[in-house]
Amino acid sequence: MSTRPLRAVFLGITAWALMTPAMAQDMNFTLINQSGVTLVEFYASPVTVGDWEDDILGDQVLESGYSGQVIIADGRANCEYDFLMVFDDGEELTDTVNICELGSYTLQ
Repeated sequence: MSTRPLRAVFLGITAWALMTPAMAQDMNFTLINQSGVTLVEFYASPVTVGDWEDDILGDQVLESGYSGQVIIADGRANCEYDFLMVFDDGEELTDTVNICELGSYTLQ
């Protein structure tokens, strides 16, 4: 995994977004890392999915003190998503979030 810090914007877009009708709305929010630890993996999967989908950060990281824009364009109409965050110290954090009402999400 690259240790190159992500300082601007990252996007989480799946290929499904390219194949779905315009009915499904893309959801976006600002991910803010104030945890004191670098975020190395970030997953967002609908609560109805039984497994984690692709790492949104890919080969990027989100250092503490930085933020990035997340776009979930998976063509689904779900609002409830499970988040999994993995930090460079090995710690993991999970949460369930309504992304339809989310403007930003802060890691502390």
